Amino acid sequence: MDRALALANRGLAVAHPNPRVGAVIVKDGKVAGEGFHTYEGLKHAERIALERAGAKARGATLYLNLEPCCHFGRTGPCTDAIVAAGIARVVAAMKDPNRLVAGHGFRQLKRAGVRIDVGVREAQARRLNENFATWIWSRRPFVTLKSATTLDGRIAERPGVPTAITGPAALAAVQKLRHAADAILTGIGTVLADDPLLTDRTGLPRRRRLLRVVMDSRLRTPLKSRLLRPARKDVLVFTSQSANSAKALALAKKGAEVVQVRSQRGRPDLNEIIRELGRREILSVLIEAGPGVNGAALEAGIVDKMILFYAPKFIGERGVPLAILPAGWSRRKRELRVERVEQYGEDFAVEGYFHDVYRNHRARRKN
Repeated sequence: MDRALALANRGLAVAHPNPRVGAVIVKDGKVAGEGFHTYEGLKHAERIALERAGAKARGATLYLNLEPCCHFGRTGPCTDAIVAAGIARVVAAMKDPNRLVAGHGFRQLKRAGVRIDVGVREAQARRLNENFATWIWSRRPFVTLKSATTLDGRIAERPGVPTAITGPAALAAVQKLRHAADAILTGIGTVLADDPLLTDRTGLPRRRRLLRVVMDSRLRTPLKSRLLRPARKDVLVFTSQSANSAKALALAKKGAEVVQVRSQRGRPDLNEIIRELGRREILSVLIEAGPGVNGAALEAGIVDKMILFYAPKFIGERGVPLAILPAGWSRRKRELRVERVEQYGEDFAVEGYFHDVYRNHRARRKN
């Protein structure tokens, strides 16, 4: 199963919008075939593994991080291929969150006499496809808020002044986070202060270009911003202004798409933005922003995961805080469940969740 999970992870950014799936076929204690899914490659991981195993698949065990599909989509049901190949046992980490499958695949295989075991490395498998599960259930993306901060919770020395907080190892880790995301979201304050590129610079393959999203209520994004050079049509600006205004049309000429949404406390409504991104099949959003957007995202309750990169530094009270939160925030009792702490050179990262995606879905179904 560990090998199946490792193979599935190779589908990062290239399986979108499908889940990441890895498959390993074992016969007589030896690997007979394996594979992982990529969207452009079309074939599902199971079919690739079955083709490579050939006749050795008969009587073998198939390890999967996700329940095999049992419906017609871009390909035929993998359950039919598994039965036809003579697989004797399927070991799966988890049930498919897609309601078109969701246990039906296991039942079809059982009816055909295939032994089913579910739950091996389930926690790892759920984490691997938490983006897909969130989107398939709610049609909204999974949202991660990332920030680099000092030990006293400051992200810059003063407003409008770019400040190097973390070192090279942490910066490289951030690029990996960008590679794993479908979109990166920031605010106009960050654009004006840092003039960032907000690109995926890992050099690794991805099926869709990273979408760069800017919250810009008054359309202050400079036409000479690095975001707009060169014009690649991968910049989406959400504003409270008319999408037909002179500035909006000028931004459009530079390659940006401008979308008008309602205003919430002086900035584009984050819930409406998240719904629109979900409509565009954006499964995951990485927030890299300043204290205003960070605070608004936390207040709106759209953040699923938070990753804070801490540097062993102090800036003091004059520094820019991580987030500006409204009065009464502490009474909300919204706590981060820390899952991992990892070292990056002299820095360290704390990663945690505000809620369990899978548990929340079960609770909603009961209600």
